[in-house]
Amino acid sequence: MDIEIGIRNVARALNFTVDASADDISKAIDAAVADKKPIDLTDNRGRRIVIPTDALGYAVIGSDIAHPVGFGAL
Repeated sequence: MDIEIGIRNVARALNFTVDASADDISKAIDAAVADKKPIDLTDNRGRRIVIPTDALGYAVIGSDIAHPVGFGAL
């Protein structure tokens, strides 16, 4: 699952991939915002991403669909 998180007052978005579903990520972000606690996610490389909720500008949760790469026939 591809995630893009916009941080307030930062021009570049934070992009990473997680193994969780879109619903799990959405619930984690919703719970963190409701409890006013940092958003704590782990990407598929094992890196931990912690974002203060007051710094969150937006979150785009991508699709689970794997996009093939290459020059095959369409």
